[in-house]
Amino acid sequence: MSRKEWDLMTRKKLTLAYAKHYQRAPSKREKSQILDEFTKLTGYNRSYAPWLLRHAGRRITIHTPQGPRAILVADPHRRIKRKRPKTYDHEVLKSLRKIWAILDCPCSLKLKAILPKIIPKLERHGELTLKEDLREKLLQMSRATIDRLLAPERRRLALKPRAKTRNPAQETDPHPYLCPVGRGRTGLCGGGSAQP
Repeated sequence: MSRKEWDLMTRKKLTLAYAKHYQRAPSKREKSQILDEFTKLTGYNRSYAPWLLRHAGRRITIHTPQGPRAILVADPHRRIKRKRPKTYDHEVLKSLRKIWAILDCPCSLKLKAILPKIIPKLERHGELTLKEDLREKLLQMSRATIDRLLAPERRRLALKPRAKTRNPAQETDPHPYLCPVGRGRTGLCGGGSAQP
């Protein structure tokens, strides 16, 4: 089996197996041999592989501009649980679905653009009642988030993207039964007298 056919879980298991031998190797020569074999087998970069083998199975904290982030290195059995609460809860989803249905299921691009204008109108006509924080969440939602939240509903309704552009070659004739007969005159196609 070549390394391109291996999935992520297989590579993680290989990393854990080689990490035990790499961390216990007494000499630099043995570590180098293990590293050569590991990089040839997995295809990992030579500078990334030693770091991966040294830190396999450990929780590492990486400092990013968004704040510290903990990751697990090459452990297929342990998972980090999400600690951040959901931004868009059930109430936001319920309101978004209702607006989407009222507007006849537009794409996320059009829905995002129309939300600031349509929410006050729907509230004024009694179709929608929103709290201030719920309204803010709806207005700050991105197009990608709208697509992600509405994806189950689209699948349920079996909606496909609807293009608004037309190909002129595929357009039908507005008067399919009329055909040109002669200098400015038209007649019915298929009729014996109207043929030239």
